[in-house]
Amino acid sequence: MIVHRLDCDELHARVDALADLLVDTVHGGASIGFLAPLDRADALAWWKERAAAVAAGQLAVWAAHDGERVVGTVSLAFPDKPNSRHRAELVKLMVHRDARGQGLGRTLLTTAEEAAAAAGITLLHLDTETDSLAEHLYRAAGWTCIGAIPDYAAAPDGVLRPTSIYFKKLGPSSPVR
Repeated sequence: MIVHRLDCDELHARVDALADLLVDTVHGGASIGFLAPLDRADALAWWKERAAAVAAGQLAVWAAHDGERVVGTVSLAFPDKPNSRHRAELVKLMVHRDARGQGLGRTLLTTAEEAAAAAGITLLHLDTETDSLAEHLYRAAGWTCIGAIPDYAAAPDGVLRPTSIYFKKLGPSSPVR
């Protein structure tokens, strides 16, 4: 399994495989912002819309692939405001149902954390469905839950579910330039 950061051209080259992963993840019940059934054309459009943010450096996307098949991904979204350049949001950690239970989620999470630290990011944050498998991953990786918001988002089946908010400090805080 190879994990690497995608530039804009690589994102375009792998957009079909990324869309397949997104559809599989949503159909597998992961609450990542979409309702089931997710149409493949909508998944393709969503990934294509990410390209401009990748090109602008506002979004970093890593993909785990086995040949041409993308089996996992994770992204970091970087704020554009001067007072928040020390932090990033971990978004859209996805692992294909066929690749779960093999440590890929942890590998993707570690990849994003290490890249953030190398870029000078000292604080990461995320939200995830309360009591989900993802929540257990974040707790095991040392993330801190600050609370849950009831009925925050609909799960893929349309039922409103609570969302837990997490953060992780990556290094010593320093003044923002």
